[in-house]
Amino acid sequence: MPGGWVYIMTNRPNGTLYVGVTSDLARRAWEHREGVADGFTKRHGLKRLVYTERHDDIRLALQRERNIKHWPRAWKVRLILDANPGWADLYDQLASVDARVKPAHDEEREGGGEGGEGERSRHGRARPGSTRPSTPRRRIA
Repeated sequence: MPGGWVYIMTNRPNGTLYVGVTSDLARRAWEHREGVADGFTKRHGLKRLVYTERHDDIRLALQRERNIKHWPRAWKVRLILDANPGWADLYDQLASVDARVKPAHDEEREGGGEGGEGERSRHGRARPGSTRPSTPRRRIA
């Protein structure tokens, strides 16, 4: 099973936090920065990538994302401060890899919003008020 990334986006130091998971961090960070999809990060202007964590198995990344989402805010801030005390935008470090190429948008779930404000629920159903159609997630075998 391919690996994945857990990441945290914000709008400013000590600002609103968004915890997400993805298999392609450069593409997903680009999508947040460009406001490609309507949702929590676009509404709150979260464009600064401040924390990343690589996992060899996407299932472990998904579980870690869920765990972090249930943490108190102070724990999330401490996690960021331990790895990135200046709240620097880590996106520029990804740019040298492949973020300069405009990625294609796919429909698979790539993370939820802080406290569940994302576009889809954990079960793949569209949240009330979401503009995305309610289609089941693809299973990866």
